[in-house]
Amino acid sequence: MTSDREFGWGIAATGVIAKRVGSVIAREPGMRVAAVGSRDTGRARALADELGAPSAHGSYAELVRNPEVDAIYIATPHAQHRAVAEAAFAAGKAVLCEKPLAATLADATAMVKEAQAAGVFLMEAMWMRFNPVIRRVQDIVGAGQIGEVRTINASFGFPQPYDPASRLWDPQQGGGALLDLGVYPVALAHLLLGDPEAVHVTGALAENGVDAEAALMMTWPGGARAFLETSLVNLTAMTATVSGTRGWIEVGAPFHAATHVTVRTSPTPEEHRIESADEAFAAELREVRDLVSRGATESPVMPLDATLAVMRLLEDARDSLGAVPFA
Repeated sequence: MTSDREFGWGIAATGVIAKRVGSVIAREPGMRVAAVGSRDTGRARALADELGAPSAHGSYAELVRNPEVDAIYIATPHAQHRAVAEAAFAAGKAVLCEKPLAATLADATAMVKEAQAAGVFLMEAMWMRFNPVIRRVQDIVGAGQIGEVRTINASFGFPQPYDPASRLWDPQQGGGALLDLGVYPVALAHLLLGDPEAVHVTGALAENGVDAEAALMMTWPGGARAFLETSLVNLTAMTATVSGTRGWIEVGAPFHAATHVTVRTSPTPEEHRIESADEAFAAELREVRDLVSRGATESPVMPLDATLAVMRLLEDARDSLGAVPFA
């Protein structure tokens, strides 16, 4: 990009998350939605008009070739991530890709290698990591304010009617609870404690073999534990608690998009709040703009190694349940 214009985003897809992130881009100083791409030209045009984007494209190939686009935000179903990302890499465009990075560890690994070979920026859009209150939790844990972390409890689940054609249930689109919802509690545990020593998984499969619900118990050397739950069948508390030897942290629901956390290490709780979870999206988008503008190819806040480590945990959990492999 040149320094005399706003950072231009190309949005690949037109669903709910594409609209939400696009609206944040449109409000952020120094950036704009330059184009929207979809396999449906009408849907692309409608979202482009809504976001004030000058261009709409009826294919992702056209979107990545748009010279006004500096980075592609990929919001397609998981199974389509790799193909869109590869087109962007070939066009020399930076990529911010919705979580999880791909439907399989093999595809995610290939995407990382392809981006590195092309010298192009790639980051998983794990906006939870950019949430100011989650960053505060990370700082509190890192500083030892609650002592040694012993237990993490986190859940994310809500009931969805079973529909094998739905993105959430369709194995061809990377459906199932673990990849779509479980990625958040797993990513939180990994953010705070790193790679676990062992993982025990229980759960249940839907009629078509995708994971309908799962519970994971992770353990680390020294005895730290994480109890994580995800479900497309039942409503969970969607909160997170991080307990240590000197106190604990309560992350309000939904924890992945938290606007407040409470730290309890004394009779007087310590509160941390933000106005809106959209602050996490804005911070994530600024990270991409700033790093790409400096010629960087990876984010220190959301490193690619961490993306692949969480993807490996999710895939191993699906395998433990006997979930149907993704094509």
